[in-house]
Amino acid sequence: MEEPKRGLGEAIAALGRLRATGDTKHVFEITRALSSRKPPAGYARLLTTPQGGRMAYERVELCERFGDDVWLRSFAAGTVGAAYRDFITRNNISAAGLADASARAAVGQPEYRHPHAWYGRRNRDIHDVWHVLTGYGTDGLGEGCVVAFSYAQTGSLGLAFIALHVARSGKQARPDLPFFTAVWRAYLVGRRAAWLPGEDYERLFAEPLESARGRLGISPPDTYRQILRAFAPQMAAAA
Repeated sequence: MEEPKRGLGEAIAALGRLRATGDTKHVFEITRALSSRKPPAGYARLLTTPQGGRMAYERVELCERFGDDVWLRSFAAGTVGAAYRDFITRNNISAAGLADASARAAVGQPEYRHPHAWYGRRNRDIHDVWHVLTGYGTDGLGEGCVVAFSYAQTGSLGLAFIALHVARSGKQARPDLPFFTAVWRAYLVGRRAAWLPGEDYERLFAEPLESARGRLGISPPDTYRQILRAFAPQMAAAA
């Protein structure tokens, strides 16, 4: 079934709904509206990586893997897996929650078994792992920085659209703080880092977090942290 014609107008409308409700499903509506109809280049690139052919053949559903509490509890302190476990627990989120938001934003009946559909689900499910690897939180700016990083990694125009909106909104609220710089530096980190969609996440979870960051070329989010420190007195007063 062919999806309806999409574009910037639909993305702007979805952004308005996102601002009004905060429902993550509208993020998926934005990325879908600005997506290309061509087969994902990332899937073809995955097949060229050392482990990509095996992962594409096995087609592990990371949403299910990341939802396995027994598996997550097996990772020692200091590993990527332990950091991910602590992150989703602290923020009361899950890969299943992202999957639900994606499903609610769907148009038509997806071809679930198609390799391209699997690759799309894989990129969806690793979003919170990228939060852990990059050090960006789930606050508005943290999400904006992660999607800027993700745009550099995946080339999804919808992610760039969201990142620019976050930077613009932050600058309007606090003109004295470097919101655009934070988002731009997140994008640059994504450009310079290794290609994360090609990682074997089941193996990555057993790796020490700091070692993984070094191997992947992910530098600390200094500008983001600077902005959070500027907001700390305001947040403390409101508590």
